[in-house]
Amino acid sequence: MKARVYVTFKKSVLDPQGQAIRAALSGLGHKGVEEVRQGKFFEITLDAGEDLDAIARDVLSNPVIEDYRIEKLD
Repeated sequence: MKARVYVTFKKSVLDPQGQAIRAALSGLGHKGVEEVRQGKFFEITLDAGEDLDAIARDVLSNPVIEDYRIEKLD
């Protein structure tokens, strides 16, 4: 099975990299960009019996400050 796991900061957590990206976009003339939230994604190939939710929760994200979303591809 192949899946993607998207990890982003929770809305309540400050995202300084996202703010820096927004400022850079504004400096390049993209004044209409109001907010940028950055994140990461993992593309994983695994056996069907693996607990992808546990992997995402316990290894790929920090549940205190991050949310995750799983997208199964196969």
